[in-house]
Amino acid sequence: MSDAAQPTAAEVRAAAEAVKAALDHHLAAVERRTGDDDAAVYDAFNALAAAAEFYDELLYDRYDEVTPFEIPGADDSLPPYTGPEEPNALSVMIRRDYAVVEPPRLLAQAQRIADADRDGGGTAAVVGSSVHAALGVLFGEYEPDEIASRHTEFGLEEGDSTLWVTAAEELPEAGEWLGSPFDDADPQLVVCRFDVSAVFDEDDDEPDGEQVRPTRV
Repeated sequence: MSDAAQPTAAEVRAAAEAVKAALDHHLAAVERRTGDDDAAVYDAFNALAAAAEFYDELLYDRYDEVTPFEIPGADDSLPPYTGPEEPNALSVMIRRDYAVVEPPRLLAQAQRIADADRDGGGTAAVVGSSVHAALGVLFGEYEPDEIASRHTEFGLEEGDSTLWVTAAEELPEAGEWLGSPFDDADPQLVVCRFDVSAVFDEDDDEPDGEQVRPTRV
């Protein structure tokens, strides 16, 4: 950035004062909060995040310096919680992405499982060269958590993953959501969530690129 485009010292000072005011406003909103889903606290949080980010940018542009803390912005936070205060039920929603990086290994492992099933008196699946069939055998044999811990054995490479814990007043009727199991993935019902992504490796110090999203308490 050229000298002409740099913020002035007064602008940086004004941004710092705005952060101080946003801190006071956030604390006041927290002190007056009426519940876990208080919109005033949520708005004050976002205002504080925006003020801190703006100050950090001006500080860097003017003085080539940064603040020693990070406040997650609105895009990294959960929306206001609208679920029950004391949930009587919960749903755990998990998504894990994998790349099939070694199809021959996947096919071989699936065939081994199928052959073992045949030796045990079961009806062996025909894997052949079908990745679809191999995946059906693999996920039919192992729990998702075991596949996650052994993915390299099966020729898979981990991508992003997320786990949402959502609250509910009561359990749905048996079979009620099987036709569209993920339609109820409402961020406003999330009690807590855990995300894992390589994109976080450079952003924070969490192990294995994991970020823990806000938890309702």
